[in-house]
Amino acid sequence: MGSIPALSILRGEVYPFSSPPLLLHRLLEQTVGLSGQKEALTFHSKTLSLKTLDAAASRLARALLQHVHSAHRQANQDGDFLVAVCMDPSDQLVVTLLAVWKIGAAYLPLDPSFPPARVSHILSEAEPMLVIADKDDEELFGSFRNIVQYEQLHQQAANLSPEPVPESQMLSGGNTSLALVLYTSGSTGIPKGVRLPHQVVLNRLQWQWREFPYGPEEHTCVFKTALTFVDSVAELWGPLLQGRKVLVVPRDVTKDPERLLHVLEEQKVQRLVLVPSLLRSLLLVLRFETPDKGLLSHLKTWVCSGEPLPTQLAHDFFAHFNSGDHVLCNFYGSTEVMGDVTYHVVRSAAEIKDNDKVPIGRPLHNTAIYLLDENQHPVVSGEVGELYVSGLNLTQGYVRGRDPERFVPNPLTVDPEHSRLYRTGDFARLVKGSLMYEGRTDSQVKVRGHRVDLSEVEQAVAAVPGVEKSVVLCYKPGEIEQVLLAYVTTHPSACLTSQQVETALHNSLTTYMQPQVFVIDSIPLLVNGKTDRQALLRTYEEQNTGSGGLRTDSLELDYTGIADNQLAKAHTLFETVASVLGGSIRSKVCQRANFYELGGNSLNSVLTVTKLRQQGYVIGELNIVLTSGLETLTAWL
Repeated sequence: MGSIPALSILRGEVYPFSSPPLLLHRLLEQTVGLSGQKEALTFHSKTLSLKTLDAAASRLARALLQHVHSAHRQANQDGDFLVAVCMDPSDQLVVTLLAVWKIGAAYLPLDPSFPPARVSHILSEAEPMLVIADKDDEELFGSFRNIVQYEQLHQQAANLSPEPVPESQMLSGGNTSLALVLYTSGSTGIPKGVRLPHQVVLNRLQWQWREFPYGPEEHTCVFKTALTFVDSVAELWGPLLQGRKVLVVPRDVTKDPERLLHVLEEQKVQRLVLVPSLLRSLLLVLRFETPDKGLLSHLKTWVCSGEPLPTQLAHDFFAHFNSGDHVLCNFYGSTEVMGDVTYHVVRSAAEIKDNDKVPIGRPLHNTAIYLLDENQHPVVSGEVGELYVSGLNLTQGYVRGRDPERFVPNPLTVDPEHSRLYRTGDFARLVKGSLMYEGRTDSQVKVRGHRVDLSEVEQAVAAVPGVEKSVVLCYKPGEIEQVLLAYVTTHPSACLTSQQVETALHNSLTTYMQPQVFVIDSIPLLVNGKTDRQALLRTYEEQNTGSGGLRTDSLELDYTGIADNQLAKAHTLFETVASVLGGSIRSKVCQRANFYELGGNSLNSVLTVTKLRQQGYVIGELNIVLTSGLETLTAWL
């Protein structure tokens, strides 16, 4: 133990908690008492003050309690009172989340775009007392029938008291610790729920308030991240609990980098949390604008998380924002450690000029990082080890105690606050006091910030009737050309096409998890009998790329129905779309095709516009026309 200083162990600063620590909604109620008339929430043209927001949540909480008691709802097998919330981003969503906390329950987000099979699994395993939804969708919720529409609760709440719900009226007398449950991709092929307590969320928020305090002119922050993604927690509650106004960004704006950029500019937003792929999209959009506009010059703090941050992207950032007062932060973590557990701040390109990657930095307050070998012994500084985490950012584990091997006793300390270790499955090394990310120990990748375990996708593909064998791969993870690939063989009696397999996967996989499927005669093997994954990746690259970039000669471009006077534009558009999407295209390019259903996303939509502008075409309202269909976009050119 005398060599500990040379070992790869990092400890964050220690800050004591109040005893007992505050529940998050009580912290908001305290803020209301100090500055209740301050603006708290804006959605479209509607703005709520802190006092109005809190009163609306208290009324809704009382209506929610009436519903829970009348239905005799109980805690689930973990002893948790859960309320599932399936709503689009709005002021009503935030009111609902607060109301759930005020009754002594935890919220469980469900995205309305989730496939029914995923929703069915989550509801069956987590056993929420009820689902609060914008609408009762029988196809989505299946046999789970305890659905309450928001409008129904809102009407019941109209004449109820706006005062905070006292502990005596809360579930379990207010003796609660759990704030929310988030479901992530699982290595066993089944999504698993992470249980996040109030104290864990508060530790993460208090670190943020100390290290990245809100400035005196920082009046508006944005809430744009999907509620099912852990970054939404700090993005929403971080500013709200500090009395800052939160702008709720509609889903269609979030998907369109150009519209998002102008919202950020109009609202003079000074900080933004985003995945690197969205940062790349915004930088591309900024190139379209004339330099003298100075767009987003007020947005000083950019926080990247959810995916590895490429060094070249960081250089591109500082090539655009070169005034010296913009910073680029690289946060690292996962849902199991409340999203972020290490951080690194880059203030200029010179700081990373000799780095092949951007560091993930040092641990947050009240946490510790260990790089351990296969025997759980610390590795020497500079060597690669598996990254483990201890401290107050650790969650309570998984719903129903799944995967207990991920949370293990900590043999390296007697401190009770660090008695457990979370095994991240990531490799890292310590270089000059800062952590460098070195990849995964398993098959997990990040897609638009979401964790995707390739084994879960592979299991879903294998479950499609008629599929005999399947292999799922990720081509160029973290890069612009990233795409999930599924190579399958079929049973002799099955006449499955790639399109049929992809259609079947819509019922079991979320949009960002759906692979491009290839039906092949046989899976290539190495001499030891294992799948030759590199051969499959080479095959994809050879079929879909060439020395000049993505190949389009094998893609089907259908100009049926295009008017003669639009045909030249359609050729330009279709060929441009095909060149950008390349091998990720899921169906033929035709006038009825939806860009996003073809395989597009926010990043390659910007690349499409870039190429079209280089050919002399100017497009506005990109997301609207791409969603409507390519024939609409043709008319815009």
